[in-house]
Amino acid sequence: MGDGGEALVACGDKSMATGISLWDLDTGDHLLHIPTSASPSHGLLCLKNQFLVASQIHRHGSVGVGAIFIWPLNKPQAPLRSYTMEAIGPISCTRDGVYLAGGALSGNAYFWEVANGKLIKTWRAHHKSLNCMLFSDDGSLLISGSDDGVICVWSLVSLLDVEDESGSSPSLLYCLSEHNASITCLLTTSGSSNSMLISSSMDGTCRVSDLVLGRVIQTNIYPVAIMAIVLHPSEKLLFCGSQDGRIFMNKFDIGLVNNPLYVAEEDKVVLKGHKGSITALTFSQSGMISASEDGTIFIWDVISGTIIRRFNHQKGPVTNLAVIPQASLFSVSSHRKAFNAFRVSLLDKYPQQSNSFNERITLLSSGCSPRENQNSIPFQSTDNSYQQIHDLEKSWTPAAMQMKVETSVEKRMWATKMAKHVMEMNKHLQSRLLDLMQSRLLWSTEIDSSTPKKRKKLMAVESAPLQE
Repeated sequence: MGDGGEALVACGDKSMATGISLWDLDTGDHLLHIPTSASPSHGLLCLKNQFLVASQIHRHGSVGVGAIFIWPLNKPQAPLRSYTMEAIGPISCTRDGVYLAGGALSGNAYFWEVANGKLIKTWRAHHKSLNCMLFSDDGSLLISGSDDGVICVWSLVSLLDVEDESGSSPSLLYCLSEHNASITCLLTTSGSSNSMLISSSMDGTCRVSDLVLGRVIQTNIYPVAIMAIVLHPSEKLLFCGSQDGRIFMNKFDIGLVNNPLYVAEEDKVVLKGHKGSITALTFSQSGMISASEDGTIFIWDVISGTIIRRFNHQKGPVTNLAVIPQASLFSVSSHRKAFNAFRVSLLDKYPQQSNSFNERITLLSSGCSPRENQNSIPFQSTDNSYQQIHDLEKSWTPAAMQMKVETSVEKRMWATKMAKHVMEMNKHLQSRLLDLMQSRLLWSTEIDSSTPKKRKKLMAVESAPLQE
């Protein structure tokens, strides 16, 4: 097993005994099995290539207490178990791993800070169950899709607004309600100046929207419900996995002038091999990877349309896929510094007051010394600094003064970090708006310089309403 290779992570939702399996993508060898896990669709993610995070629903349709398990990849013998107020389905994290969001069957959404486990906000996001959640590539937006067919977009700045009382809803940027059935998957583009949101639904459509303006640009129509979507790393091809096991491959070419209605059934490029509904799609260095309810996982050569390798998930349907570097599975000195740089904590079950004295248990994914028990995960109990300061202030000792100074410094560092994060988001949004204005200017110039006949055609395309 080489450090430079990739590993495939897969799990199902049939039972907690199924667990999570990891394979070598180059050789097909089974690398690892993590027991006791059952995750619904969009309920598994890899955090900073250091931790696996999975939501757990023990019984389908249960709205009781749920759980989110976190495993350090370099020592995954036992998870850090956080119990939530209700069963959490889809989860998503920002690319930097700072924030984690989860959606419940009730329609409620939850938003945590990963390092200290603080539940920053919980609110009613949808009228029906949340099926998928996604942070935009720059982390400035949280996008949610539900059984009600509605997609909601929230600003991270509104989620971080702690002035409102706990439980209040953050400011909603906009909603998309063009789909006529449950939302099954969400994607955002990252390579183009105008960021796009791609959504799929049980209604057999895949819609492309402007992520900033919230306007649908193109609708792809398929002959069957679409369950999973993925973009080629070049963002030139879109793959849509259907309920009958087919995978449709379409060109992804969104320009200023585009046909707002595209019937994908006319496209002849269809990948066939699975006998059950497609449940997950992702990409690796080896090719596109697909999973199905029939328990099979295929790696495809998308150019030839052939299956390169096949994996069998012996214990039922596969609901989630992830690709991680194999180096993440090693606990060696060369990776110790990187693992020490990031930490996770138990996630709060309830929102905490700012002066809470609740003690945190922090899980550090670090290399262990030879003296440590190799069957244990290194837990570190964080000092309850506020309580200690309160006790020591009675005698006003130098120790109390030192702890108070250290706490103040930590608070200031956190505030500085948050201010920098918000400034970066604002800068990114300003860049998006400038790109949009430039595109509009080019569009107007093209219209002005065109012939009357061409101008009339361009204006008709611009003003035409979206066909359902």
